[in-house]
Amino acid sequence: RPAGNSAPEASVTRLRGREIMEIISTTWAMLWEASTLPPGTIALRIFVAAVLGGIIGLEREMIGRPAGLRTHMLISTAAAVFAMVTLELFEAAVGRSANADPIRVIEAVTAGVAFIAAGAIFRDRGDGVKGLTTGAGLWAAGAIGTAVGAGYIALAIMAFVVVFVINAVVRLIEKKLL
Repeated sequence: RPAGNSAPEASVTRLRGREIMEIISTTWAMLWEASTLPPGTIALRIFVAAVLGGIIGLEREMIGRPAGLRTHMLISTAAAVFAMVTLELFEAAVGRSANADPIRVIEAVTAGVAFIAAGAIFRDRGDGVKGLTTGAGLWAAGAIGTAVGAGYIALAIMAFVVVFVINAVVRLIEKKLL
């Protein structure tokens, strides 16, 4: 090919590249048009909720409990998503003078986690009950995820530290003393 013919092809390629970038940009904007939270904030909250719930679950899994790493991660992440959706819906409803009540998300998360946690609790063949700590850990993971989703990351991290100390350190003290 002669050297002079490559310029129109390069121009067409640049035009297609611009069109593709415009399509991507428009699509990205459409995905976020209803959200008041920036995408980075949403990603951070979901990630933090998954990590904190996961660490609690990892400790439970390491000692052979039925609800472990993935269960705690999923519950904490789901709670964060529910909290963020509630905040988004509340923002949208306030603009329309609707009767909005963001506390309902906490009720919904608590009910859902309680259902899952109840499945982890059972009576053994004797007089004992097993799985109470696992159920309580799932409930705590749901609360931590809700706090992260609502944007209270510092509160979630503090709660995580306390839950982790209860599950890991207090368990060791219990074994030595009881």
